[in-house]
Amino acid sequence: MFRQIHFRVFWIGCFSSMFLLLSAQSKLDSLHHLHEVVITAKINKEVIPVQSLSGDKLEKLAVHSVADAIRYFSGVQIKDYGGIGGLKTVNIRSMGTNHVGVFYDGIELGNAQNGVIDLGRFSLDNMEAVTLYNGQKSAIFQPAKDFGSAGSIYLQSRTPVFQANKAYHVKAAFKTGSFGVVNPSLLWEQKLSENVSASLSTEYMYTTGKYKFTYAVAGGYDTTAVRRNGDVNALRTEGGLYGKIKGGYWRTKAYFYNSERGYPGAVVRNRFSHEDRQWDTNFFLQSSFKKDFGEAYSLLLNTKYAYDYLHYLADPRKEEATMYVNNTYRQQEVYLSMANRVTVLPFWDINLSVDYQWNKLNANLTDFPYPRRNTTLVAAATSLHFDRFKFQASVLGTFVHENVASDTTSAGNKMEFTPTAIASYKPFKNIDFNLRAFYKRIFRMPTLNDLYYTFIGNIKLKPEYTNQYNIGFTYQKLFTGTWLQALNVQLDAYYNEVENKIIATPTNNFFRWTMINLGLVEIKGVDVVLQGGWKLGDNWTFDSRLSYTYQKAQDFTDKLDEDTYGGQISYIPWHSGSAILNAEYKSWELNYSFIYIGERYGISANTPHNYYLPWYTSDVSLAKKFNWKKKDFKLALEVNNILNQQYEVVRAYPMPGTNFKFILNLTI
Repeated sequence: MFRQIHFRVFWIGCFSSMFLLLSAQSKLDSLHHLHEVVITAKINKEVIPVQSLSGDKLEKLAVHSVADAIRYFSGVQIKDYGGIGGLKTVNIRSMGTNHVGVFYDGIELGNAQNGVIDLGRFSLDNMEAVTLYNGQKSAIFQPAKDFGSAGSIYLQSRTPVFQANKAYHVKAAFKTGSFGVVNPSLLWEQKLSENVSASLSTEYMYTTGKYKFTYAVAGGYDTTAVRRNGDVNALRTEGGLYGKIKGGYWRTKAYFYNSERGYPGAVVRNRFSHEDRQWDTNFFLQSSFKKDFGEAYSLLLNTKYAYDYLHYLADPRKEEATMYVNNTYRQQEVYLSMANRVTVLPFWDINLSVDYQWNKLNANLTDFPYPRRNTTLVAAATSLHFDRFKFQASVLGTFVHENVASDTTSAGNKMEFTPTAIASYKPFKNIDFNLRAFYKRIFRMPTLNDLYYTFIGNIKLKPEYTNQYNIGFTYQKLFTGTWLQALNVQLDAYYNEVENKIIATPTNNFFRWTMINLGLVEIKGVDVVLQGGWKLGDNWTFDSRLSYTYQKAQDFTDKLDEDTYGGQISYIPWHSGSAILNAEYKSWELNYSFIYIGERYGISANTPHNYYLPWYTSDVSLAKKFNWKKKDFKLALEVNNILNQQYEVVRAYPMPGTNFKFILNLTI
């Protein structure tokens, strides 16, 4: 019965989209077509809190992966399990990793198994921009999945750009340094015709992952140990085709990633080495098509197929203290999306988006239920945009149907409707000052691991809900005739609630845990971002970016538990911040970056035993651009953690001290 409803919803959405197209087309037929003119106008301001690093600013950071770059955004917490090769996940405004949607070139990266995207595997080598949105993107013309996360990170890979009278662009890079890093990469972009271009990007990464750290021994003295089994051997290859059409574009991308890595594990009870290994293979093929049919109707189509393979091995023959684990997991995903925007009036747009996603998970576990998940999402949105006032509202309908092996009970079907409302107002006509606010309610489905993982899965789990309330402002001013060129200020205050939080808890057999819904978390916070640009004389330019976050994230689950009730939840600092300072003189670049994470606790029981000290790191990079034999070169030296701070992002997972990297770029 639900499956019939499931597909009816999908097809009703599709037919509704066709109706919108025909209605918009009839409206176009009555219009007079005018000659093309070029109009310049101010870019619309974002009506939702957004932070972005792109282009040169992204390249100048002394970081390698997307996870490292995101650390400089306010309101973000990164969990890093082991430095070089360890898992890296992101948490936005303390709502949890599973409430973060990660999108690659406009289409979401999926992991139905555990809902976690390892941002450490995405290099910045081919990345054009990394953007973070609280709530959702400001535009309503987007797939239904874009409405479905409490916070979103958009990764935009490089789109081919060619110089005049040149049909190709080549960029090669080689990086080496501490931990035995060998990291060559190549980008080739080729113009195939006036409207079609192609790109190929490939990168190899190897590191031993070995580094020294200081280990505090009970009894009051420290010892120096070496972090081992943190090696990474990874290959990334991606290719794309990009086409221009009248009023739109199309693009297709294939992505392949293969890696073998060691997991160094936690340093506990003088145990410094672990031998766990993991092999990953990730592949996806995705396509997008966008076209404006005149001024009244626009269509956006997305498709994707993804295959993910994971092999995890823990062998007691290599490490006596471990239990034997030799598990393999295979995921497949098929995704289809159609978004339709109709301009009803010059100031009024409406959008209807329909998405369908199919997920399949296989594993070599005993009594594994082999779950299949069918998800249909339908989003209806409207946008009013006047000169000084903007308003958006949307409703997302989510319909989930699951199948499992015949001898297993499935979790049942889910149907949810969640709203969002966004507003922005510019009080002063000639001052670039904007007030903004939004409310959003959204939920996340339990992952397939939460529901079906052998021994710990619980098919009775409820979805985890979040409510977000945000109010803030932006101010921007450009200056002329002075050393200060530009100033941008963002400030947002917010209150979030997380209901039915999904956690793991032990049963009466301590070696068997289960997943349960538990309690309420309330988050109150403030995010501040300050950016500036200066110019001294004809040769000196300076850029700066400062961010600060205050968060009070409290556990209100059990009033009878005096230790945890009202306590700050695990790994969330009250105060955190970052700074990026960049100076350029002719062909020289100097960059300094700083990150501070304040005091925090390991669990909601805020006792001295669970208290973690603040930590901070400073990174510096120096680069020189030069031309040799009509080729453009860039040579850079990076020094990370220049003060050799000994710190842990996650308890018992020590991070590297001072380390170096040398980079040589060649552009043809």
